[in-house]
Amino acid sequence: MNPRTRLRLTRLRITALKAALLAALLAVAQVAAQPADIVLPPPQTEGGKPLMQALKERRTTRSFAEQPLAPQVLSNLLWAAWGINRPDGHRTAPSARNWQEIDVYVALSDGLYVYDAKAHGLKRVVARDVRTQIGAQPHSREAPVTLVYVADEQKMGNADEESRRTYAAADAAFIAQNVYLFCASEGLASVVFAMVDRPGFTQAAGLKPHQRIALAQSVGYPKR
Repeated sequence: MNPRTRLRLTRLRITALKAALLAALLAVAQVAAQPADIVLPPPQTEGGKPLMQALKERRTTRSFAEQPLAPQVLSNLLWAAWGINRPDGHRTAPSARNWQEIDVYVALSDGLYVYDAKAHGLKRVVARDVRTQIGAQPHSREAPVTLVYVADEQKMGNADEESRRTYAAADAAFIAQNVYLFCASEGLASVVFAMVDRPGFTQAAGLKPHQRIALAQSVGYPKR
């Protein structure tokens, strides 16, 4: 092999190595850019205010402090809302025919997540703040947490359209009331609302045609 041929082959090998290195770096960057899930601490299922006191203090508040919820508080909140409270997989809120069709989307400052009750964790859907795409009300943007209750109609069997809407609305309302009572017990502020920017949130969350937004609810510390 003459020197020129050897030099040409060496250059080709270097170019191939550079291409492989670049591909590897891109793959690493893509993995690093993938949405990160959140492992929540185990929920604290004891304590809190007595039920009658929580009912007495339950109220709607539309002004929130910017302070984020601590991981333990967020864990307790989501378990109270729609967590598993029995070995058979049943939840803290009822659902028609035990369809468990409501998915709780959790909008935080660092991204949008969906609550995984079985793992008691959060699966990130979007790695950016989408709170401005939930609604026009200031509280949906200012509260550190806004929950969006989305009905997956594929889980609702052969129910007709009217029944699906009715059941999904009722099931979402049960969850929202759990959140209200938890907030009353823990000194948090909350407001439930139905005026959701449905096209905006559907696009932001990548919802499918069989997913229907029922309600949303903002949660945080009250503004002093």
